[in-house]
Amino acid sequence: MTSSRARATVVLTPASLPGVLPAAAWPVLRAAEFVYAAADLPEATRTALDAKPAPAPGELTGLPGVVLVAADAAEPGAAALIAHGAAVVSTPVPPLVRAAEVMDRLRSPGGCPWDAAQTHASLRQYLVEETYELLEAIEEGDRAALCEELGDVLLQVLFHARVAAEDAADPFDIDEVARALVDKLVGRHPHVFGEGEAVHSAEHQQARWEELKQTEKQRESILDGVATGQPAAALAGKLGQRTGRAGLPFDLFPEPVNEGAKLFRLAAAARRAGVDPEGALRAVAKEFARGVRAAERAARAAGIEPATLDADGWRRYWPR
Repeated sequence: MTSSRARATVVLTPASLPGVLPAAAWPVLRAAEFVYAAADLPEATRTALDAKPAPAPGELTGLPGVVLVAADAAEPGAAALIAHGAAVVSTPVPPLVRAAEVMDRLRSPGGCPWDAAQTHASLRQYLVEETYELLEAIEEGDRAALCEELGDVLLQVLFHARVAAEDAADPFDIDEVARALVDKLVGRHPHVFGEGEAVHSAEHQQARWEELKQTEKQRESILDGVATGQPAAALAGKLGQRTGRAGLPFDLFPEPVNEGAKLFRLAAAARRAGVDPEGALRAVAKEFARGVRAAERAARAAGIEPATLDADGWRRYWPR
């Protein structure tokens, strides 16, 4: 039998997840004598729960077995019940949702002046820098750095989406970005999410992906969608890959009459052969950089300043 000593409960459903209640809340709601909605609860949520608007905090704390559904523990009624020993059942906010909330706060009035001043254009350099830092973490096999750099790249996505949401002419937000991504992934994997043709290998899926993308975007050229702003070796490789799929013969590539044309043919041919020219070139460049540093260390160990080395000196201390 419920008595005046029955414990009150505060059910918290964050504003970012107004339609989500924790599983533990449902038994409490069913058994409650009184279910009220706090003033900060969205009307749609209050209606769905068939909850009455909560009375004043003083009256609320005097009711037996009351359940108050609120968006924030700081809401006056929720705070009063909690102060009187009410149990709290909360909906954990997923970290990804919390990240978007933090980004919103930083861009909003009273947030960070630097963040508020950024534009898509001003953020470009950071996107490039963070992408290369992520690439380095992958190449080095550094798991801790990989996790951190993935977060930094995610920050750029959240930042650009938040800036886009403020565009009065054509706004979109992070939810629209995510929705478009989900639609794309589902649409281009009909063998997983529908009744599409079975895919038996990664190569088959890659080909199907390109076919579906070509149809979806109604592209007029095999080169539509190739980002010309990417690093040169990667661009040449992508052009080689795309034209290779279309059967364009290698003899139509630029004649190797200068260094640029030679590099283009090498990078394009590498990608057609299944080698990532950007990654291969970076690996050689990083190995060469390690050789330079090793030679410098060896020279210093011999009491010679590396800046004074001539060609024979570099050869002497170059790692074997």
